[in-house]
Amino acid sequence: MTVHVGILGASGYVGAELLRLCAGHPDLEAVYAAASSRVGVPVGQIHPHLAPAYPDLVFGSIDDLPPGLDLVFLALPHGGSQDVVPSMDAGVVVDLGADFRFADASVYETWYPGPHRAPHLLDNFVFGLVELFRDQLIDATAISVPGCYVTAAALTIAPLLKEGLASPQGIVVDAYSGVTGAGGEPKTETMFATVAESLTAYGLLDHRHTPEMEAALTAYVGEPVSLLFTPHLAPTNRGILATCYLRPVGDHPTEELLEVMAGAYKTEPFIEVSERIPATKATLGSNSVHMTVRRDLRTGWIMALGALDNLMKGAAGQAVQCANLALGLAETAGLTVTGVYP
Repeated sequence: MTVHVGILGASGYVGAELLRLCAGHPDLEAVYAAASSRVGVPVGQIHPHLAPAYPDLVFGSIDDLPPGLDLVFLALPHGGSQDVVPSMDAGVVVDLGADFRFADASVYETWYPGPHRAPHLLDNFVFGLVELFRDQLIDATAISVPGCYVTAAALTIAPLLKEGLASPQGIVVDAYSGVTGAGGEPKTETMFATVAESLTAYGLLDHRHTPEMEAALTAYVGEPVSLLFTPHLAPTNRGILATCYLRPVGDHPTEELLEVMAGAYKTEPFIEVSERIPATKATLGSNSVHMTVRRDLRTGWIMALGALDNLMKGAAGQAVQCANLALGLAETAGLTVTGVYP
């Protein structure tokens, strides 16, 4: 089957990745790419790597999205989707921003500026963390894809909480992201001269992915989860590495924790659990998450690590995975489990 796809925000990093994935997908055909600041510009001029796949596609306006598309991806800045979703005419809508990730508008308004402009639509959206909420995504028509940090940390932590091996309280998530996680808009803090040869933390105590992690894990585990999250900017283009610290419940050695984690994901095509220490480089260009876990008998902590490509499993890849499920396609269609190395 041919699925006609529109992409709003197609000039950014995530939009480009969505176009690339559609070009290699057996069923998805990108027929409209919107970027209001680039209207009339050929896609290949902004994304030269996509020129062979889209020789005739030019950027259109977000306001001129054709009606009746089978699938629309929204890769807009946070806040942008609220203005377009209410009037959108599409079979399936997949939003990669934060606008519809929270069921409660007050949570959004606590962590993001201004009131939510489409609170009546929040209940329509399913949270697109596939491995935790797959059943809800089948035949869904409105999907909100989680953030990259949330995907890495929540998937790494979830099995340990679900099986009662670790406390849902007092979790610490220490994570690092490549600069593409900040988007393509020029900013002093993401310039080469600022980022190169440097590591820095940001969003101390108030990063917006904190409540998202807590909400996703609480919904999955069935009891309140609280955590402290500190993100860091690393001098790399892509990748997320999350190191998560949890207090154990009971006396469970590393071997048992690994067995539980591997068992939880044994049928998941995009989850790789092993004793190997995860590296972002190994996930580059793939839709995979690599993870491991250790129990430190000396301090008593459990340490769980997860790595992924923030533009793939952390954004565009996961969005396509969600769309595949919603449309009744093979979940793995157009996606790869293997990274590009070196």
